[in-house]
Amino acid sequence: MLSAFLLRRLLATVPIAVGVATIVFAVMRFVPGDPAALLAGPNASDDVIRAIRAEYGLDDPLVVQYVRWLGRLVRGDFGESIFLRRPVLAEVLDRFGNTAILGAASLALAAAGGIVAGILAATRARSLVDRLVMFLALCGVGLPVFWTGMVLIVIFAVQLRWLPPQGMSPPVRQGPFDIVPFLILPAVTLALPSLAFIARVTRMSMVEVLQQDYIRAARAKGLAGHAVLWGHALKNALIPVVTIVGAQAGYLLGGAVLVEYVFGWPGLGLLIVNGINSRDYPLVQGGIVFTAFVFVIINLFVDVLYTRIDPRIRYGGR
Repeated sequence: MLSAFLLRRLLATVPIAVGVATIVFAVMRFVPGDPAALLAGPNASDDVIRAIRAEYGLDDPLVVQYVRWLGRLVRGDFGESIFLRRPVLAEVLDRFGNTAILGAASLALAAAGGIVAGILAATRARSLVDRLVMFLALCGVGLPVFWTGMVLIVIFAVQLRWLPPQGMSPPVRQGPFDIVPFLILPAVTLALPSLAFIARVTRMSMVEVLQQDYIRAARAKGLAGHAVLWGHALKNALIPVVTIVGAQAGYLLGGAVLVEYVFGWPGLGLLIVNGINSRDYPLVQGGIVFTAFVFVIINLFVDVLYTRIDPRIRYGGR
């Protein structure tokens, strides 16, 4: 049944990809500016601009451009970047590795910190610790990432000079860990809202589970507090937490756009922003469609993970 479920979910990605592609194609055409004129330069003649439009098919009707691009997309061809003069898919894959590093580090910080903070608050419900954790979580959810990033740069890069303000690595790399100082600030900035949200969900789930009869029974049998907490309560409280962690993984992909721009992190988000500024239609369309596909795959992985956490969950109605 799991294989049938996976097949259905994979087939469901087709209309999602088509819908995302259609929306992105339409929205990009409303962005003011002519990519051919930008590529040609301010002193280019009208003949040069017309030649560039013809080369990239920009002078064709929108319906023709859309059908042509969608046909290529079905074959796995994301087109060619107007300004970079490279295949879009190759450029997206090159940059996505950097975004994946940032996203994985942020998700690890958010999940670990959020779960620990949520458990701490739940085991001390209605105490000063609980109120403090929830207040900090509320602040973390409400603060915009670009503001948080700028504050962290001012404090830790400008004032204290502990960490570099921008970039991904020093000019001359000498080891695989040279990236770590450059990763800390953007990863923390991106992780804070997700950490706060995971902490709130973990607390609510743990408080509910700790009030169940089987937890009282386990305590009545004389089990140690940590055995009840980690062996019984946490496992049963993880289902909604895993749901939120999976959803936050997709959020981190979207939030990485602002964070990469603030910190000059050479990832997919910064690539899309540069593509929007230069009106590079194929690059922006390909980057967003690829991101949407990754988001669907992450959600599929989370759904499968449910069955490992709770064997009572079965797909296919059995």
